[in-house]
Amino acid sequence: MKNIFYLFIFALILPLHAQKINGSKKAIVESIEQHKTRLIQISDSIWAQAETAFEEDDSSKILADYAEANGFTVERGVAEMPTAFVATYGSGKPVISVLGEFDALPGISQKAQPTKSPLEEGAAGHGCGHNLFGTASLGAAIAVKELIEKGELKGTVKFFGTPAEEKFFGKIWMVKEGLWDDVDVNLSWHPGAKTEADVQSTLALIDFKVEFFGQAAHASADPWNGRSASDALELYTTGINYYREHIKPTVRIHYHIQDGGQVVNVVPDYSRLWVRVRDTKRIGMMPVYERVRAMAEGAAILANVDYKISLISGIYEVLVNRAGGEVMQKNLELLGPISYTDEETAFGRRIQEETGKPMVGMASEISPLEKTKENPGGGSTDVGDVSWNVPNINLSVTVAPKDTPWHSWAVVACGGMSIGHKGMVHAAKALGMTMADLFENPKMVEKIKSEYKERKGNEVYEPMIPDGPPPIGNN
Repeated sequence: MKNIFYLFIFALILPLHAQKINGSKKAIVESIEQHKTRLIQISDSIWAQAETAFEEDDSSKILADYAEANGFTVERGVAEMPTAFVATYGSGKPVISVLGEFDALPGISQKAQPTKSPLEEGAAGHGCGHNLFGTASLGAAIAVKELIEKGELKGTVKFFGTPAEEKFFGKIWMVKEGLWDDVDVNLSWHPGAKTEADVQSTLALIDFKVEFFGQAAHASADPWNGRSASDALELYTTGINYYREHIKPTVRIHYHIQDGGQVVNVVPDYSRLWVRVRDTKRIGMMPVYERVRAMAEGAAILANVDYKISLISGIYEVLVNRAGGEVMQKNLELLGPISYTDEETAFGRRIQEETGKPMVGMASEISPLEKTKENPGGGSTDVGDVSWNVPNINLSVTVAPKDTPWHSWAVVACGGMSIGHKGMVHAAKALGMTMADLFENPKMVEKIKSEYKERKGNEVYEPMIPDGPPPIGNN
């Protein structure tokens, strides 16, 4: 009787969410806990490598090798990208996939400490948390694989190792290769400053390069013999900046001058810049893109130089799937919030102090499922291209303090210590539990697929990339 009494008391004080995790979901959570130490080691290794777009040789290999060691069949170098791979286990339907990214950002190297201090001056750093992203997704896929292996789930699980999200958007080439053609539902997550089932879209985006070709001359002795490519560049950017008054508030235009001339005493015969146009919808972005392209010709005429425009790549906005978001939301609520130690909270508050934000620590609660906004703003991701080819469920999990500037040293710092590790493990569990739901409930899968078809409508997906192979080596 005494033992029964204590069991009764324990059940009363056990958090409600912990009591409800049972069956395959319990096995998912236990598997990720068993793999946790190794997953953290993998994440930290990728964090330390900090490899940028299409150069993620070691990071990709670490993940692919671990997938292979856990029984997956791994196809490496897919879609003509050496660091892209697909890890597959199981057979038949449903086919459920999960995305993993692992590229870093240039120039934001940082130690795992709450004050700015680079590991290596000028080196790259994981300021978007992709060391956590790929590792958590693989952890979820492994947990599902173990249940398929035991015969407790039936179907196929796939992990997609997707390179170059920060610059060239490697998923577009993978989509073009048809790698998601047999997938029923895809899952993705992203490190963030709050935990939520993400049912907001992103911005469509297109990148292109503009080059101007003039005639060099001595800048003092005979400048009249020169035709300045730099003049054309300045005229072009001036035109873009005047155009900003006449575009919709949802539009964003960015440019980066890559070559404006080499020395002051030569009329430059060459200039180059990278231009980016965004809007909340591809159909709104394309007219702005065409207008900005046309401005390059005008600038070339004014400066009496030649010009060339080269498409780099472009991505779609994310096609939201609320039915999938609702499934993810229930699993987040089952898991409950992430808990932090006093030391972790202090670390987070110091990050906020250093970046000029309110010192409130981490957002540990589970955010409610939001209403999907028409014009959400924010960033862009090549997950959008995947979402126009297969139903996609998105997740965000806290890996840094509230209001942390993203793509910054502060995110790098958190991603290399326990705050990031906890978010990664939490994401792996939420992804794995949601995948288990999809394997066990065919009607749920059909509901998600039905919403996908309705939202996509009659629009035909057209990948926005130039002909030929991915731009490997163009960093």
